[in-house]
Amino acid sequence: MNLISLFIASILTSNVVLTKFLGLCPFIGASNNKKDALKMGVSVTIVLIITSIITYLLYYYVLVLLDATYLVNLLFILVIAFVVQMLEMIFKKYFLNVYHVLDIYLPLITTNCAIMGLLLININSDYNLIEAIINSFGSGLGFTLVIIVFGSIREKMENSNIPNNFKGTPIALITAGIMALLFGSYMGG
Repeated sequence: MNLISLFIASILTSNVVLTKFLGLCPFIGASNNKKDALKMGVSVTIVLIITSIITYLLYYYVLVLLDATYLVNLLFILVIAFVVQMLEMIFKKYFLNVYHVLDIYLPLITTNCAIMGLLLININSDYNLIEAIINSFGSGLGFTLVIIVFGSIREKMENSNIPNNFKGTPIALITAGIMALLFGSYMGG
C-alpha cells in the first residue's frame, strides 16, 4: 500500500472512531461543541504521532530482540502515560498558551483507547516506521475530523426541537451511528 492511500484510508475508510469503534468515550464526551472537539482532536493527533515513533522503536529494537513481545501492552501503556505527562509538563513550562488551549484534554488522552488501539494496529499490520507515522498522523486527523463534525452537529442539535426522550446522549448515539453507517457505506461495507 503506498503512503498516500494509507494516509487517506486512515482518515476516512479506516477511521479509528467510526470504523474501528475506538475512542468512543472522548468522541461522545468531548464533542459538545466544535472548540472542545478541536482541542481533543489536536491532543490525540500529537500524542499519536509521538507515541507511534517511540513504541515502534521500543517494540522492534527492545521487545523483539529480547523475545519479550508479550510485554507489548504494558510497555505501550507506560509509553502513552509517559508521553502525555512529558507533553503536559513541557507545554506548562514553555508553551503556556498551548497548555491552556489543550486544557484538561491532554491528561484525558492517557485513557483514550484509540491511542492504544492504533499503536497495536501499527505493530500488527507490520508497518515500517514511516508507515506507522503516516497511519498515526492520518488516524489523528480522522479522529479530529469526525469529532469536529460531530461537535458541530451537536451544537446545532442544542437549539433543535428534539423530543425529550432523545435529548442528550440518546440523540448523540443515534447521530454517531448514522455517521458510522455513512463511513461504512463509503467503504463498501
